[in-house]
Amino acid sequence: MSGTPSSAPASAPERRTVALVTLGCARNDVDSEELAGRLAADGWDLVEDPNGADIAVVNTCGFVEAAKKDSIDTLIAAADAKEEGTGPKAVVAVGCLAERYGQQLAEALPEADAVLSFDDYQDISSRLGAILHGERPVSHVPRDRRTLLPLSPVDRQAAKDGVAVPGHGDHAAATADDATGTTGTNGATAATAATDQRPDDPTLPTVAPPNRSVLRKRLDDGPSAPLKLASGCDRRCSFCAIPAFRGSYLSRRPHDILDEARWLASQGVRELVLVSENSTSYGKDLGDIKLLETLLPELAAIGGVDWLRVSYLQPAEMRPTLIDVMASTEGVVPYFDLSFQHSAPGVLRRMRRFGGTEPFLELLDTIRGRVPHAGVRSNFIVGFPGETEADFEELETFLSQARLDAVGVFGYSDEDGTEAAGYADKLDEDEIAERVARLTGLAEELTAQRAEDRIGERIDVLVESVAQDGVAEGRAAFQGPEVDGSVLLVPALEPGAPAVDLVPGAIVPAKVVGSEGVDLHAVAITPLSLVG
Repeated sequence: MSGTPSSAPASAPERRTVALVTLGCARNDVDSEELAGRLAADGWDLVEDPNGADIAVVNTCGFVEAAKKDSIDTLIAAADAKEEGTGPKAVVAVGCLAERYGQQLAEALPEADAVLSFDDYQDISSRLGAILHGERPVSHVPRDRRTLLPLSPVDRQAAKDGVAVPGHGDHAAATADDATGTTGTNGATAATAATDQRPDDPTLPTVAPPNRSVLRKRLDDGPSAPLKLASGCDRRCSFCAIPAFRGSYLSRRPHDILDEARWLASQGVRELVLVSENSTSYGKDLGDIKLLETLLPELAAIGGVDWLRVSYLQPAEMRPTLIDVMASTEGVVPYFDLSFQHSAPGVLRRMRRFGGTEPFLELLDTIRGRVPHAGVRSNFIVGFPGETEADFEELETFLSQARLDAVGVFGYSDEDGTEAAGYADKLDEDEIAERVARLTGLAEELTAQRAEDRIGERIDVLVESVAQDGVAEGRAAFQGPEVDGSVLLVPALEPGAPAVDLVPGAIVPAKVVGSEGVDLHAVAITPLSLVG
């Protein structure tokens, strides 16, 4: 009857589920957690299994050929599951590969329902909603993102509005739910996590909650988390395409970094890993190239943060003041992630990089003079165009003298749009493969020896997981997450020694008693209740 109120209950809001699959580096992890924060704030339910989601979002990597292949294989596998009726309803590509190739990737991979750009991140919820309702958005035509910001770094902060910079967060867009905390995968919220005690000592003070909202949602509950310092790169390495699709260097403002660090601490994070394309350049577009030296002590002083790790350091930009701060600030771990890439000066110049064997060894001597037990990791490219046997032998000599704790070896391959792709004097693929195998074998031998040299050292171990037999796995302060070695830790074995209840998130003093390759075996030497 007209005018009669309806007694029918209001329909429940549509339940939408999304799974984020992240490939590549820790910078991508931060980007995915920003996407997760945006989606959760708009009512999406995040699930871990892409086959159980309405939509699977694959955050791709576009750095080197192997990473690109892994990204494409992941997209195809998800699309195949969709077609078979056992997977998600839709598959979407985001991230570096999607940004770098855009329309070209969409045409080559019609199985994906969409290929989205960084520019779509701010409206990711509406984009995914439209895709679920059958829309097929037109993919972007890639552009050189370095052109989006002024050439002069100091002019960029004023011009960055409207430029999508993944992982920097958008505080203005944060909702009230973000400010009070959205439920994470472990069921805790930012608000409730702020009152949790730390796992190793319930008598310690609670972690202070953040002062501002943070547009990010954790996708795991581990004790370590990456924290982005900056995005983009101003270096022009001849082999690298990253600046073209990540853009010019843009630092985050210190208060945004500090707010996010406090929020991560409220989520139970005990180790912050500072990431960027080049951490040594932090602050140059803010008018202070030494801003990292000021920021590190402030981050290390945040309650609940015990370890602060700095990644992606450029050897040519390492300055004495930065080494001093990293060596003397309590909580900054003795870890130096130095991007050497090669040591033969001629190869480095063709790479558009600086340095060489002697200055690199001098840098390592300076670091170890301040921090004798420092951990050092680096990556190297072999088979670069024009690399002679003498160049390669110089690299072998450098590696033999450098005493690195972790080494990554990559064979050179042409990357679209890079200067080196047009170089003459390319090496034969078989020759590159032989040199990769040769340097990898040397690196494995040397890093295993470096680990063996640490037997007898007293170390601190961040526990990451504990097996049913009570053996814990974690990392020492000089070991970075995922890319370096690990520590197998057992309780004290001496007769009458106090029992140690190892739990994830605890930082436990231990003694190294053995090694296996780059991995260490250690025994806890202090009752957990005494660990500070």
